[in-house]
Amino acid sequence: MKNSLIKDIFAFLKELRENNNREWFAEHKATYIHLKSGYEELVDELIGRIALWDEEVRNLKAKDCVYRIYRDVRFSPDKSPYKTHFGAYICGFRGRNSGRCGYYIHIEPGRSLLGGGCYCPEPALLKRLRQDIYDNIEEFTEIIREPEFAAEFPEIDPDGKLKKVPAPFPADFSEADLLKHKHYDVCSLKSDVWFESEDVVDKVDHVFQKMYKFNRFLNYTIDN
Repeated sequence: MKNSLIKDIFAFLKELRENNNREWFAEHKATYIHLKSGYEELVDELIGRIALWDEEVRNLKAKDCVYRIYRDVRFSPDKSPYKTHFGAYICGFRGRNSGRCGYYIHIEPGRSLLGGGCYCPEPALLKRLRQDIYDNIEEFTEIIREPEFAAEFPEIDPDGKLKKVPAPFPADFSEADLLKHKHYDVCSLKSDVWFESEDVVDKVDHVFQKMYKFNRFLNYTIDN
C-alpha cells in the first residue's frame, strides 16, 4: 500500500538524518533497497499518469528519473555521505539529465515538495528566457496568474532575485519584476500527511497537471 510505503520512507529518512554515516547505512542497506524499489514503482505509476496528458514523458522509466541517495561531497563543506530525501525528476527525453523543464517530486520528513520549471539556467539561457517572457508577457502572465496555478504555486523562485531590471529591458516595463528572477522554477510544499494518503499518485498527478503550461512555455525557449 502506498500510504505504508511513504510512511516507511519517512521513518527511514528520519533515522538516516540522525545517523548519516556509512556504518549505519551499511547495516540498513537492505531496508533502503526495499524502499527504493517501492519508490521506483510509485514513480513508474506516476510517469504513466503524466504520459496521459504530457506525451513527452511516455518512454521514461523510473530509473531515468530517480536520483541516487549518495551525495557528491568533493566540493562541499558538508561531508555527510547520504541525502536525506528521495527525489525524482520526470522530464521528457532524458529524465533527470534532460536539462529541460519537468516535474520534480521530493520526499523528505517535514520538507516534502512538488516542483518544476527551470532552476539555475546558465547565463545565455537565462537571457533568452527573460527575452521570451518579455516578448510574450501576456501569455506568460496568463499562465502564472491562472487561479489554480497561482494557488498551488504562489511565487516564482525568489532566490538571488535582482533588485534592478536587467539590461537591456526597460525599467518602466509594466511586468519588470518578472524579469529580475535568476531561476524560473516553482514549488508547492506538502506535509508528510499529504504524501501518506493512499491516493497520493492521484494528488501528485493533479498538482503536476497545473504545471504543464508553465513548463511548456519555458521548454519552447530551451528547445529553440
